[in-house]
Amino acid sequence: MSNKYKFHNPEGIYFVTLTVVEWIDVFTRILYKDIFYDAINHCQENKDLDVYAYCIMTNHIHMIISSRGNPLSNIMRDLKRHTSEKIKLEIISHPKESRRDWMIEIMKREGIQNSNNDKFQFWKQDSHPIELVSTSILQQKLSYIHNNPVAAGFVLEPTFWKDSSAAFYEKEEVNTKIKLKNIFG
Repeated sequence: MSNKYKFHNPEGIYFVTLTVVEWIDVFTRILYKDIFYDAINHCQENKDLDVYAYCIMTNHIHMIISSRGNPLSNIMRDLKRHTSEKIKLEIISHPKESRRDWMIEIMKREGIQNSNNDKFQFWKQDSHPIELVSTSILQQKLSYIHNNPVAAGFVLEPTFWKDSSAAFYEKEEVNTKIKLKNIFG
């Protein structure tokens, strides 16, 4: 793996992207998004994770994060492992999941092709952490995250996307799904 995409500064603030293998639109179901929200909340309460911004799209998630002590690489590893296992079980057991066989087959194929896994892979391997070392880079990434649903054609305004921190920053609305820290103080 490239040395470029690693959590080098333990006190840094990072932009990360978690992408579902083959860009499968898993997060069209609230159940699967709720698993991710629960995992983030657990990491915030028990693993020192701070979340400043996020956007859950249908097949990937963008976040701006930092840590209060626990290495971010460990937090992300645990977050991805837990959500992968939990979402896999829900896909398999969901009585109305019409895409079950297709999704599981792709995830099994991806797992077999990856030497770090043996049977199953939900997330792409890397989260491409980019340290936000200046205010201009931070603002650019924050804008990118919040405008992602607009660029995809899902909504006309960033604040219309409910699985995002856009309303927290633009309308000062408190988000109840993830406890956010304001990046600007």
